[in-house]
Amino acid sequence: MRRARWLALTPEQRRSFAPLCPDLVVELASSSDKDPRALTALRNKMAAYQANGARLGWLLIPHQQAVEVWPASGAAQRLDAPDVLEGGPEFPGLQLQLDEIWAG
Repeated sequence: MRRARWLALTPEQRRSFAPLCPDLVVELASSSDKDPRALTALRNKMAAYQANGARLGWLLIPHQQAVEVWPASGAAQRLDAPDVLEGGPEFPGLQLQLDEIWAG
């Protein structure tokens, strides 16, 4: 999370569970999430993060070798079998290599 967001909290809020949504969210679907209802639940969770201020979300779906990229606003975009994810302008320099995730 950006430091400015953290500093905007009261000292009491910082000592407990902070009422903030992370700036970056990464969800990893498990092998038990192959059911369409389970993926729908994960997508609903990603949409909630997006609605609550996440700047970027990645939903990794290993059994499909796919990633859904959830930007701060707008529709999710599906990427099939990408090798690398990059944080783009929101998270410059952030990269996630996916070969080990796809390998299982």
